[in-house]
Amino acid sequence: MAALNIAFEAPDNAGGMSHSGGRPIDLIHLARQTMGDKALELEVLQMFARAARESMKELAGSEGEARAAVAHRLKGSAQSVGATVVSKAAEALEANPADAIALSAVAAAVVEAENFILKLCR
Repeated sequence: MAALNIAFEAPDNAGGMSHSGGRPIDLIHLARQTMGDKALELEVLQMFARAARESMKELAGSEGEARAAVAHRLKGSAQSVGATVVSKAAEALEANPADAIALSAVAAAVVEAENFILKLCR
């Protein structure tokens, strides 16, 4: 039943910078993308979390243009689900793939989004 109330009972995260009440995932954007299908929202978020975790592994093992390409891919997938903070962090890393601070910002944003998604799936 938790999936049916995803937009109303989602955990708060005052530190996030998204359009959906300060959450790491913009649930309004996600609902538009999934036409309000709550089961699909959860499935898409879980797929995003897995892909983001895989991207983090790839980012750690790459540099230069390869890292920029992974960051670009992560930025696009984050935008599609409404993970605004992840998207912005990945965009900064894409612009400067050698920046260790940008890399750690991506990692922090991904972990925050993953934790949010895990709470939604309970």
